[in-house]
Amino acid sequence: MVKGTSRRVIVVDSPDTELFEQAIFIVRNDVLSKRGVTAQMLVDEACRVARSCARMHPQGRKCFRAAPLLWCAAGAAVIGLVWLVTLLL
Repeated sequence: MVKGTSRRVIVVDSPDTELFEQAIFIVRNDVLSKRGVTAQMLVDEACRVARSCARMHPQGRKCFRAAPLLWCAAGAAVIGLVWLVTLLL
């Protein structure tokens, strides 16, 4: 649903476009009325926040992702063991 209000946004392009193209920041309405806040300060703050989020989630840390065939074999083995245990009891 679209409201009739306009918002100011800052769009920061990503240096690494493998996953994300841009980060979009919505500027609070009361910030623009404060004295001393310039457009450059807003852009600098948006870039700082984007960089800090990238540092919080480093790219080098990856989850273990096995091949789907391995997960299917592991699931079949577990089901087979459960079946065997219920058969023997």
